[in-house]
Amino acid sequence: MAPETIKRSFPLLTLEEIYGAITFYLANEKEIDDYLQQSDREFEAQADVRRTQMREANPELYKPLTEAKRERESTR
Repeated sequence: MAPETIKRSFPLLTLEEIYGAITFYLANEKEIDDYLQQSDREFEAQADVRRTQMREANPELYKPLTEAKRERESTR
């Protein structure tokens, strides 16, 4: 995406700020990508814990949902 396109989407940012952010990212690409991947892994791990807690707290709700999901996947 071009900086000018970003500017149209985020009019409060200056082109200087946009170019600065792009420059920072390009200078630190590996570290930023590693950080984002780690954040994604942590988020998914927390989401898995919450899903498990919800299933355990509401088994009567999740049983028909789980069965419907299995049935849908078996017909693919």
